[in-house]
Amino acid sequence: MTAPPTLGQLFLAFLRLGVTAFGGPTMVAYIRRLAVERRKWLTSRAFDDGVALCQVVPGATAMQTAAYVGLRARGVAGAAMSFVGFGLPAFALMLALSVTYSRAHGLPVVLSAFSGLRAVIVGLVANAAVSFGRSSLRQWSHVVIAALAAVLFSVGANPILVIVLAAGAGWALVRSTGAKPIGAEASLPLPSTTKPAALILGAAAMGLAALALADRQLATLVALMVRVDLFAFGGGFASVPLMYHEVVGVRHWLAGSVLLDGIVLGQVTPGPIVITATFVGHQLRGLTGGALATVGVFLPSFLVVVAVAPYFDRLRHSPAFTRLISGVLCSFVGLLLAVTVQLAHNVAWTWVHGLLAAAAFVALRLKVDVLWVVATGTVLSVAFCH
Repeated sequence: MTAPPTLGQLFLAFLRLGVTAFGGPTMVAYIRRLAVERRKWLTSRAFDDGVALCQVVPGATAMQTAAYVGLRARGVAGAAMSFVGFGLPAFALMLALSVTYSRAHGLPVVLSAFSGLRAVIVGLVANAAVSFGRSSLRQWSHVVIAALAAVLFSVGANPILVIVLAAGAGWALVRSTGAKPIGAEASLPLPSTTKPAALILGAAAMGLAALALADRQLATLVALMVRVDLFAFGGGFASVPLMYHEVVGVRHWLAGSVLLDGIVLGQVTPGPIVITATFVGHQLRGLTGGALATVGVFLPSFLVVVAVAPYFDRLRHSPAFTRLISGVLCSFVGLLLAVTVQLAHNVAWTWVHGLLAAAAFVALRLKVDVLWVVATGTVLSVAFCH
């Protein structure tokens, strides 16, 4: 362990890392290299404990891991510096792309590119459903919960209600495996963060109340993104189906094809795919909407990490907690399956689109980096999707 970094050092280190933060959860390995191997801000054991925490609470895993490193190194202020530094490049680029999209999405070359990339995204979501299913469905009860969730999502049930029901089903049906809890080897006491977390939460609540008085639509947008983030168990990708359901299915704020375009942009920017919230906010209310939607979709998971980290050692040893989380994760397999079908309905299918979707799925199964999949899909779309 070396001397604790300054807040400025944390911000700049994670800002540099955030510029190249492609690949979502895979960025956790690069954060480890920075914090454990190069800078020695954390021990390997402490870092692994933080990753375990970030895997079982809602939100984008890589963003939360950055916050955890800052929390261990310099407390709540350090967590904020690391979190903001890591996410800032993704926000800035997505905002710029959203502005460009608003002005240029009617151009023939842009229409061709997004026409094919919508099919690529269907392949990407289908791959996520398969990958998530392979890691989450380990008992017959897991399969039952996932299947029931898929049916409920398909008939338009509220995703948050389904997630709550799945958590209850996990508690009732899933049997404990007797396996050692994740990260059980380490015991990493942290001082209580309840007071600073409560102060941030109070300030955010007052800000949202003031916003509701000044502009109800903006407040509704922020509140929606808060709910999306709080129920995005399983990483940032879990936010996409929730966002699609609320923005397209329930509120009809955007057409399904437009949100698909936003998801495409979320894949070509660094950082988690949940940055699609910036695109949604910008399409609805310009720069202000983009900024506020981004705050709404990131702040809750930041507060969860800060508030829960000191108490995680107790939670991870609780069989009941483990069963609840397993039920939630199973519901997201069902959600991803249902959303794959919903997204497919927004693609004007031709044989070219079918090949693009299938090729994207196969490439991702073969572990090809998603950035290369999207880049290649863009070139092929411009060439063949007219």
